[in-house]
Amino acid sequence: MDLLRNVDIGLQLPSQGDAFVVNKAYHYYHYIIDGIDDRGWGCGYRTLQTICSWVVMSTESGRQNNYNVPSLRQIQEVLVQIEDKEPSFIGSKVWIGSVEICLVLDSLYDVQSKIVHIRPGGLNKKETAFLKEHFTKFKSPVMMGGDADSSSKCILGIFYSQDGDVYLLVLDPHFSGSKATVHQLQEEQWISWKRLCDFDQHSFYNFCLPQIRGIE
Repeated sequence: MDLLRNVDIGLQLPSQGDAFVVNKAYHYYHYIIDGIDDRGWGCGYRTLQTICSWVVMSTESGRQNNYNVPSLRQIQEVLVQIEDKEPSFIGSKVWIGSVEICLVLDSLYDVQSKIVHIRPGGLNKKETAFLKEHFTKFKSPVMMGGDADSSSKCILGIFYSQDGDVYLLVLDPHFSGSKATVHQLQEEQWISWKRLCDFDQHSFYNFCLPQIRGIE
């Protein structure tokens, strides 16, 4: 696989303000990156793979234990093995969300995660303060998924502008091209700063926050 690393490097901040982001390094996983056409169902798996790559490369335990990033099938096998899913789940195109990501991180890497639920219309500065705390303390990538907005996203940071706007640094796993460059991903906004008010306010959102510190 031709994996790109740290695709947020060089991305301009939205304006003057304060950013709280992941520490490096991670790989960007997206649709069809391994030759499997998972368009329409694999975004949660790809977000999980990005998070797993961060655990492997950016944590003490990841480096010491020579962890690997699981394939799509291996992710499904883990969820069946721990009896979260039925055996028919293996080889299926069933989506996964924040809870499944939490379970796989625990099973593969012994990484505990916190699940935070944001009700519809609640994605605002006050309700997302936990992200600033998370990126200050742990600096690990975060999974974000919802219902009306069911597209999985990897959140790499939060930004507070001087004029009061709040942005999330969104790494979108839905890219399905080949041989992308970091410049292309940034230009086409597969990695971008997105204002909270631009998310779907009719959707609830679940966040999976891995409780493991990255190596500074």
